[in-house]
Amino acid sequence: MTAAAQNYEGPQPPIIDVHFHGALGAQPGAQPMCPNEPGFAASDPATQEARNGWVKVACSNPINPVPPGEYLKAVAADMKRLNVTAVVYGDANSLPKYEEIAPGHIIPGTSFRAAGRDGFRPVEEVDKDFASGQYKVMGEIGLQSMGISPSDPSVDAYFAIAEKYDIPVAIHMGTGGSGRANISNPKFRGAMGNPLLLEELLAKHPKLRVQVMHAGYPMIDNMLTLLQENSHVYVDIAGLIWSYPLIEVNRYIQRLVEAGFEDRVMFGTDLGESGWEGLLPYSISIVQNAEYLTPQQKRDILFNNAVRFYRLDPSKLGK
Repeated sequence: MTAAAQNYEGPQPPIIDVHFHGALGAQPGAQPMCPNEPGFAASDPATQEARNGWVKVACSNPINPVPPGEYLKAVAADMKRLNVTAVVYGDANSLPKYEEIAPGHIIPGTSFRAAGRDGFRPVEEVDKDFASGQYKVMGEIGLQSMGISPSDPSVDAYFAIAEKYDIPVAIHMGTGGSGRANISNPKFRGAMGNPLLLEELLAKHPKLRVQVMHAGYPMIDNMLTLLQENSHVYVDIAGLIWSYPLIEVNRYIQRLVEAGFEDRVMFGTDLGESGWEGLLPYSISIVQNAEYLTPQQKRDILFNNAVRFYRLDPSKLGK
């Protein structure tokens, strides 16, 4: 692979982004971003510490936030140009807007966390949502940022709903904190991102289909252990694909593939409130330019594995 992935702009067969947030615009103050930054900076608690610990570097191709009011239009253009269908996590407010800008290219998902609060929606309300067929995926389930294990009894009733309606669940595991979790998210616990914490959940709900978001990065050995144990556990490579040093990203994906799990790695971006709409073509380029992947493995990661996991009809995608 080249030292810096170039945006892939050629003719595109259909792609599925399995990790896409239903943001309606960029966060105020969003700044240009250089993807695959080289690491985290040390800091001194006696000083004024930034909420983000990424080492700041100059780059020739920064990804800029979309101007106010232009985000959805820019996202729709990229999805159309790159032939992308996205699993979009949102709610009754945001998801209809995505279905309007990209009809036929949105797979709607929602979670059980209460909006803007450290709590959960009523079980009965969540059950009603999924019983209606309105949502096809339960996610993003961000328990790690609350310091809660996915096998904690306090959330079991929600996973029981997913199993009852045969809904796949997408659970955040691994990445987070941006080197400053003690400042920006003091409830975040790295230990709660251990993929092996899913074992008890899967034992209790043996028919549950689980998407481990961010592929449990950086806990590769535990991730491989869980994949070896449970054939209906898949991973997505969202977030980590553009967040960490490129050599580290490729090393992690290569470990997953060479360990025999090429049929359970799914493409994703984690596109959302940052407003960095250009992350979609950039992230696709990481997979397209990976010299350690065969053409078939690239298609599996970008499309085929998600079709299988979500039980989609490929003839209805990419139109």
